[in-house]
Amino acid sequence: MGKRILAQRKGRGAQAFRAPVHKRKGRAKHPKLSKNTVVGKVVDIMHDPGRGAPLMKVKFADQTVIMIAPESIQIGQTIECGPDAALSIGNVLPLYKIPEGYPIYNIESLPGDGGKYVRASGLYATIKTHATDKSIVRLPSGQDRAFNPNARAALGVVAGGGRPEKPFLKAGAKYHLSKTKAWKWPVVRGVAMNAVSHPHGGGSHQSPGQPSSVARNTPPGRKVGMIAPKRTGRKR
Repeated sequence: MGKRILAQRKGRGAQAFRAPVHKRKGRAKHPKLSKNTVVGKVVDIMHDPGRGAPLMKVKFADQTVIMIAPESIQIGQTIECGPDAALSIGNVLPLYKIPEGYPIYNIESLPGDGGKYVRASGLYATIKTHATDKSIVRLPSGQDRAFNPNARAALGVVAGGGRPEKPFLKAGAKYHLSKTKAWKWPVVRGVAMNAVSHPHGGGSHQSPGQPSSVARNTPPGRKVGMIAPKRTGRKR
């Protein structure tokens, strides 16, 4: 009889695989939806563990919110949020108020939800065109997506660009990153394990010893490798 493989242990959700969300600064969202334009002041720029983009704390007259910081933002700068906000870096406007080709980030899926799209460091989307009932936005992936024209977005590019380009240089740096994100690291290859520990383990040399494609309804102890692949083999 074998033992629980790593995929089964991850699925159980033990403490070793849970992200330390208690260390996070909080949810990074736009201010509450308002008909009038509100003005706030950037009082702090923060690093959030487990998040690549820096955050900024903005103090408005009736609330203090944590927002994703754009490039070139500074402490003491004012942030406007509303339909009459100026076209300036960091301001939040409805999509129908933003000109075509302008870089935006943290786009709302529905008006008032605080932002769902384009939130990672260095990313930005662009307004492609406007219609009466929708705004077409070109996402960083190249996909064109239709949004509600009343959905809000922030102007600019998310700060922290170029972060993935820096090499890890030593194992300790990868260890600390993995710890903040609850990644299981380092990950041992299945073919390097014993037969009792993984379906691909064992044998006189390192090889799966069987097809590495498995069906979608394969039992958890065997569900490793390429799960329900659309195709296998070389492309002809």
